[in-house]
Amino acid sequence: MKKTIGLASATMLALSVFMAGCSGNSGNNGSNGNAEVKESSGTGNTASNVGQAEPEKHDPVTLKYTFWGSPNEKKVQEAAIKSFTEKYPWIKVNTLHIPDSYTTKLTTMASSNQMPDIGLLNGDVALEWASQGRIYNIMDFLANDPDVSINDILPNTLYYWEEGKLAGVNGALEAFALFYNKDAFTEAGVPLPPTKADEAYTWDQFVETAQKLTLDQKGRNALDTEFDPKAIKQFGITMPLWAYMNGVVSNGGQFVNETGTEFKLSDPEAAEAIQRWADLINKYHVAPSPTQSKNIPSGANALSSRKVAMTLDGQWSLVDLGAAKKLNFGIGVAPVMKNKATMTLGEPIVIFKDTKHPEEAWMLYKWMMNPENTLELQTSGLWMPVLKKWYENEELVAKWAAGNPAHPDGYQDAIMRNAFENGFPNTSYYVKNLSKVNSIIDPALEQVWLGKTTAQEALSKIKTQVEKELKGVYTER
Repeated sequence: MKKTIGLASATMLALSVFMAGCSGNSGNNGSNGNAEVKESSGTGNTASNVGQAEPEKHDPVTLKYTFWGSPNEKKVQEAAIKSFTEKYPWIKVNTLHIPDSYTTKLTTMASSNQMPDIGLLNGDVALEWASQGRIYNIMDFLANDPDVSINDILPNTLYYWEEGKLAGVNGALEAFALFYNKDAFTEAGVPLPPTKADEAYTWDQFVETAQKLTLDQKGRNALDTEFDPKAIKQFGITMPLWAYMNGVVSNGGQFVNETGTEFKLSDPEAAEAIQRWADLINKYHVAPSPTQSKNIPSGANALSSRKVAMTLDGQWSLVDLGAAKKLNFGIGVAPVMKNKATMTLGEPIVIFKDTKHPEEAWMLYKWMMNPENTLELQTSGLWMPVLKKWYENEELVAKWAAGNPAHPDGYQDAIMRNAFENGFPNTSYYVKNLSKVNSIIDPALEQVWLGKTTAQEALSKIKTQVEKELKGVYTER
């Protein structure tokens, strides 16, 4: 199985050269909403081909690539696709951007025989669909490819559904950190967050910092006895509540046991961590409730508008933070309860069995995997590489992780090193029947976030129901 802590150690072995050489430094999971689906075409017959030698003759091929993400994410992914079609002008790629309800819309496409050839897919769905024979085994392509092998790829970016059967490789490795508005800290007279895991905020320090940065309409912070929690103009912190496993593992808890047969969120360590997240909302009033969050922009806009001072979020948000010209932002390492921990995750790219062009789909797959071809995806902050050498080689690290707006000082310590040293995998890598399990957990936790019940009460109540739906865990290799 994908064990809760073990992947970090495997990654550290693969990245030991990098560690010695550099000492100074979901998607959006597309699960909700009804945003418009937009399809665009890319062709190889561009102006850049004019005047060049006649290319090798090939039968024309058209691929459909589906993905999700913000406008900036859409822009950089389509730029990478465009460079692919310029390299291989006989392959046309139609990109289909599906920013919301991604799996639902793919399911609808399947029912009308309009499935894509290749695309991103949520990890738990990819494993389920692979088990049903709807996705190619990527090992079949890797086994005979002269350009890339399984040993070139970071181990914690791989979605195995059975031994030797790989549903997909992450589009990117991702991890969590604190992102903040530097001006908000300066005006409050609060020191900037630490970037190194050994110096991370304790949970109490984190709460106090958030209190100092939470302001009501009269400018009083949450530590002021006159503070009005019903009239907040700036919250100290916001975080995606679905990412609560960051707290659970940091507090010594687990999602399920090693065999995936026992529900562990109702254990005291896990429930306490989730309660602490809820207390940020309902006890300390430093984070918005689910209801309040509907009126607060996300990511860069939240920090730029000063609706919030800090966000605990995934590193993919750097693509928007780096593009926000008027935002003076910084990066801090995730806070610690008992153990240093940051959730590593990423959704795989898969090749659908419906494709009539698996070889060309694999060509695009490899292209998207190699930062030499897609460097804007990395320098923009959207993706971290999945190939080991882009962490082991200092020159390659410098190409994407330094000297650009999306990777300010502190990035390599707060995100990259922390992920390697203290990363643990998201549940989508290993828990079977996860969508059904989460359909029970999420409504229960919603009541916790709204302050209507305690975490211990809510999770204990659903333990038996969840365990009826647990089907075990997927194999690691």
